Amino acid sequence: MSVYQFDALIIGCGVAGLSSAVSLAEKGLSVAIVTRATDPNETNTFYAQGGIIYSPQFDESLIEDILSASSGTSNLAAAKILAELSGKYVTDVLIEKCHADFSKNDQGELEFTREAAHSKSRILYKGDYTGREIQVSLLNFLNDKTRFPNVTFYKGHTAIDLITPNHHGVKIQQRYEENRVLGAYILNQKTDHVIKLMSKVTILATGGVGALYLHNTNSEGARGDGHAMAKRAGASITDMEFIQFHPTTFYAHGLHRRFLISEAVRGEGGILINSAGEAFMSRYHPDKELAPRDIVARAIAEEIFETKSDCVYLDISHKSSDWIKNRFPTIYDYCAKNKIDMTKSPIPVVPAAHYTCGGVKTDLKGRTNLKGLYAVGEVACTGLHGANRLASTSLLEGLTWGQLAGADIIENIKDFTLYDPQKIKSWENGTTLADTALIHQDWQTLRLTMWNYVGLVRAGNRLARAEAMFKELYDEIQRFYKHAILNDELIGLRNAVEVGYMVLLASRRNQESVGCFYRR
Repeated sequence: MSVYQFDALIIGCGVAGLSSAVSLAEKGLSVAIVTRATDPNETNTFYAQGGIIYSPQFDESLIEDILSASSGTSNLAAAKILAELSGKYVTDVLIEKCHADFSKNDQGELEFTREAAHSKSRILYKGDYTGREIQVSLLNFLNDKTRFPNVTFYKGHTAIDLITPNHHGVKIQQRYEENRVLGAYILNQKTDHVIKLMSKVTILATGGVGALYLHNTNSEGARGDGHAMAKRAGASITDMEFIQFHPTTFYAHGLHRRFLISEAVRGEGGILINSAGEAFMSRYHPDKELAPRDIVARAIAEEIFETKSDCVYLDISHKSSDWIKNRFPTIYDYCAKNKIDMTKSPIPVVPAAHYTCGGVKTDLKGRTNLKGLYAVGEVACTGLHGANRLASTSLLEGLTWGQLAGADIIENIKDFTLYDPQKIKSWENGTTLADTALIHQDWQTLRLTMWNYVGLVRAGNRLARAEAMFKELYDEIQRFYKHAILNDELIGLRNAVEVGYMVLLASRRNQESVGCFYRR
């Protein structure tokens, strides 16, 4: 079994993982970045449309907006850190080092837009593909081998499990050691070979769990891999019931991953109308289209139900045609390919699973309860979002806590050592071929169950039905997994059913409707 050793192992390749990598690589640490995708651009960061908050100076009102959007449930200390430090990281990392090309006016000054629940315009953007601009800029910076010969990318590799002496030691006595993370077992998807990546520290940056839902806005890798691996290793998980649904995704028959119609369309004056042509948001919130996402999403769901329709519509056709095409080029092109001219007609939209507010519990430096394990970005939970995320904080959170975790690791790297790989078991692969038809069917069952019973509106009878279905699915997959020859899809299915169970159990415990969690 091949063994490789690094100072830091980063699992995940979005803004949070890459931000951590920049921080560590610049200090000369050897860094491995693992992504299950063959193209490291295949991340939720890449698909983010709206923008990233930029407050160069301390912004007290940002704290207030974060708390307001979360219905007063956010961790105030985390919100203060974001307001105090994030502007510096946007300036230093994205603008000055990586040369991210955000939209500017004719005078060459950065342009700002406003989104729902923000009290002012403070959001940088690049057309409607801000995430792509950030992702590509960070990757281009890190891929400079002259600057960073100490960075190694493992593309097309799937993390199987975090390595701990308690679970993977060759001797019984190792069970009594401190439960620390020593790296991970990684599957090379092309060769089916499993390697040991041993590291002094490991950073989870695997994103959220949106791909567990039948309708979602996420990349296919957002299936909870990091959450499941962390839980099996002994990390604390919290707030998993808080799944934010984006109110507006393009409606078309037969799609699972739905195309996002950015919050910024409503921020720029888009109006929601039902199938009868009525603007309805004034009946649900005084801020109308700029109400918090959970309110807008449930309002849309209610209108669809009341009007017995498949969707509602988002209309921005009152703006000039040239302005729409320039401001929202990606959305315009997608709509045009689907025979909708958004300069003349409203866009059909429905809600879809979008963002995971909970995750692996960390402190304000990204540290988990396991020595040697950090978590940053959407997989982590500092409490910043509480029960509901403020628009355009996700990219900023990933950037900020990627930097904070990196700084903490650099300061304390002397306290971490590489573990003897000979004291860790080699991976024993199974002998049973996975039946792709069964895996596909199990994925469909999982996604339908999550959408219908653990979705936008949850109820006791729905959750009870889901728990019975999950128990059977979980037991079946665990039995098969022990003897199967691994592949990426099977690893993802195992993780997804465990994380779906986490969301379900958290939903059963919580009796209080708050933020994006609505219990009927």
